Amino acid sequence: MSAHGKFLYVLAGVLLLTACTDAPKGDPVRGMEVHKVCLDCHGTELYTSPKRKIKSLAALRKDVVRWGDYYAPALSAQDVDDVTAYLNRDFYKF
Repeated sequence: MSAHGKFLYVLAGVLLLTACTDAPKGDPVRGMEVHKVCLDCHGTELYTSPKRKIKSLAALRKDVVRWGDYYAPALSAQDVDDVTAYLNRDFYKF
């Protein structure tokens, strides 16, 4: 196989792996609406702080689940997906 062929083969593999990465599966527009209740306790500065501790999409979703437990009733799985997608789109950008 030529060098050009090997390059194309590797490039195709990289693109395939990139497409399979963990992307938020929720609706960020709906997540923004659901998130409005969060603003009763804190502003969005929490998400832009240089001291923020969330370093991955999985960690963000885990924290949204935890934060969602503060509400009665707790956030649904769809709410969690939507809020995670919103926070990732507008603040975290994983």
